[in-house]
Amino acid sequence: MDDLLQEFIAETRETLEALSGEIVAWEASPGDRGRLDAIFRFVHTVKGSCGFLDLPRLGRLSHAAEDVLAQARSGERTPDRAMVNAVLAIVDRIGELVEAIDSGTSVDAKGDDLLMAALVQGSQEIASAPAAATPRTPARSVRLNVELLDRMMSGMSDMVLARNELARRLRQGEIDPAAEAALERLSLTVGEMRDTVTRTRMQKVDALFSALPRIVRDTAAGLGKSVQLQVEGADVELDREMIEVMRDPLVHIVRNSIDHGIEAPADRRRSGKRETGRLIVSARQSGNQIIIEIVDDGRGVDTDALIRKLAATGAGHERDLHALSDKAKLALVFEPGLSSKDEVSEVSGRGVGMDVVRSSIEQIGGRVELDSVPGKGLCIAIHVPLTLSIISAIVVGVGSQRFAIPRQAIEEIVTDRGEAIRIDTIGDSRMASVRNRRMPLIGLADLLGLQREHGAADAPGMMLAIINIGMGSYALAVDTVLDNEELVIKPASPAVMCTGIYAGQTLPDSGLPMLMLDCAGLASAAGLDFNRDAQRQDDEPPEESAAAPGLPALLFRDLDGVRRAAPLAIVDRVEQVDPASIRFAAGRHRLTIDGRILPLVAQSDVLGARPSILRLKDGESELAYAIDEAIDIVVLHGEIAPACEPGIVAGVALLDDEQVELLDGYWLFGEHGRDEGEPGSAPICLLAGDGDGWMASFLTPILEGAGYRVTSGLTAGETATVVLAADDHAPPATVAPVVRLRRSRAARAGDDSIYRYDRSALLSALAARTGARA
Repeated sequence: MDDLLQEFIAETRETLEALSGEIVAWEASPGDRGRLDAIFRFVHTVKGSCGFLDLPRLGRLSHAAEDVLAQARSGERTPDRAMVNAVLAIVDRIGELVEAIDSGTSVDAKGDDLLMAALVQGSQEIASAPAAATPRTPARSVRLNVELLDRMMSGMSDMVLARNELARRLRQGEIDPAAEAALERLSLTVGEMRDTVTRTRMQKVDALFSALPRIVRDTAAGLGKSVQLQVEGADVELDREMIEVMRDPLVHIVRNSIDHGIEAPADRRRSGKRETGRLIVSARQSGNQIIIEIVDDGRGVDTDALIRKLAATGAGHERDLHALSDKAKLALVFEPGLSSKDEVSEVSGRGVGMDVVRSSIEQIGGRVELDSVPGKGLCIAIHVPLTLSIISAIVVGVGSQRFAIPRQAIEEIVTDRGEAIRIDTIGDSRMASVRNRRMPLIGLADLLGLQREHGAADAPGMMLAIINIGMGSYALAVDTVLDNEELVIKPASPAVMCTGIYAGQTLPDSGLPMLMLDCAGLASAAGLDFNRDAQRQDDEPPEESAAAPGLPALLFRDLDGVRRAAPLAIVDRVEQVDPASIRFAAGRHRLTIDGRILPLVAQSDVLGARPSILRLKDGESELAYAIDEAIDIVVLHGEIAPACEPGIVAGVALLDDEQVELLDGYWLFGEHGRDEGEPGSAPICLLAGDGDGWMASFLTPILEGAGYRVTSGLTAGETATVVLAADDHAPPATVAPVVRLRRSRAARAGDDSIYRYDRSALLSALAARTGARA
């Protein structure tokens, strides 16, 4: 609100200065309709802004002046000297109040009623001495032409490049300390000026989103629908010119989402949805790009209907269009003249829109991505570059090519020769382990089809840049890391930007053009999926999946040398662990990992070895299985010959004419798993009267091993299932059954307490009390 108020003050000042001559001219010629319209627009704008900014006093004054000027415009009243003076007095008072708001002072309101009374026709002209001029607060903002801002940014960009070249030349020879100090001062000054000039062009994206509530309301009402709008990320900043370019495409997409996507209330009820549709418009920054997403919970895109209509126009054969991948089918919405609506409405249906939207966005170096889930909704993601921005970047090399990566997207840079680095290949995927942290590995040379300097793709000396894109992290393999520079980023050509893996182009101090990588686009191009629950694999034809039934499994070499497989459904991940984290304790092998102790199952001696670990989960509990190495992800076809007796192996399956043993997940979790369900699912055992801490120290491991959650105090809303109390302690007031513990082995007559060292009797009594309560 402070930003809007300051903008209102600046605009009102500017208009008042330009309007002063118009008012004087109108006084000399009251019949001049052009000047009358200009004054009317000013007071009308002030009145509208006052309602939004909660300035009631200014609103009353401007509303009174607007009424009189409206009468003059309609011919109901003829402007005379008294009316001109009254309007002039109102405008002067508006100026005084604006200055008072900016300076934080106050203006006496006694004269407001007299000023408004003077507007009434036939009233006596107010003759008062001019009020003392209100001290004007020095202007804190100035309105500049966008072209001038562009020239400032271009000049700033040239200064950065010149500074970079000067630094490079100084590094090539002997550095004079005085010259180095001067360069350091220059760098600081250029950096401060860069930030200042950059901010002059930036504006919160809220200026783009502010009109959406009214648009959504009016569009939904006109279509007989109910839509709830949710706006996120309004504080993200974007170039002012980019905001202006984005207005029409965003409005068109929002209106299309309501018209095409969100169903009518009756249809939503039949689909099991709530009657009010949901529309989410969000903005976030990713590297040097802004991503604007429009998500609705409607019907999604009917690609079959698009194909039928496109085939009817003769643009393609229906059979060929059905053979396209799901992603390509979605892209048909951008075909010129194509609409999924059968009827023409005021909102859409004329086939003019989405192709224009994509063209407008691509002209500014952006791209549009679609993700549709039939019956669930559509997500439209608009990637817009931060044009003319200067960012800190890392320059990397692959073969003879050089690329820039935004510095803020890089967590760290390591070499694959480090002791804490390990690279594994599972099937067609490569994984990098950096200090026991596993993440996908993308080879930039492989992704771009470039020849590495070292020859083979697995040559030594590879550098790994750990990239974080918000949704997850991955390792990017490059040949060399060259420099850290501040670079000027501009949009590349539409043909380059539409690939989705570049964020723009830049000119470093070497003078050779260079492309900036889009880190999120690289992950998408490599097929990485960081949101397993929400994303779907759309590029595989469903016919192939139906024609190849089987059990997905992870093929591995076990510690005893036998090739076995584990159902992929229970494999959470494969990890390399420190041998020191494996111990034989309390009668079994156990693994310490992620601050927890997991049961460890192994087919041979695991102590002293350096195994890989399969982390197996069944949704409730987790255990670890030690292996030698993971081989591949496979699909087991045909029948599985069952094992002769229950055990670690469920049966044998054929894989390329080789017999492969399949682990029995049911047996593994039944024998070695433990209940790690919701915290509230275990019965609560309340310890009462444990003054010396004996029960907490001695009984907690036993009780937790038996499935109880042990506590010495209940939180708000909790109820104990059973209470364990010392014999000499008065039990708490509770409805839960009480089991009392005594110190002596022998019990007195009629005493139902349990000897505190009688494990079986204690557990039996707890089970009986718990069962009786249930």
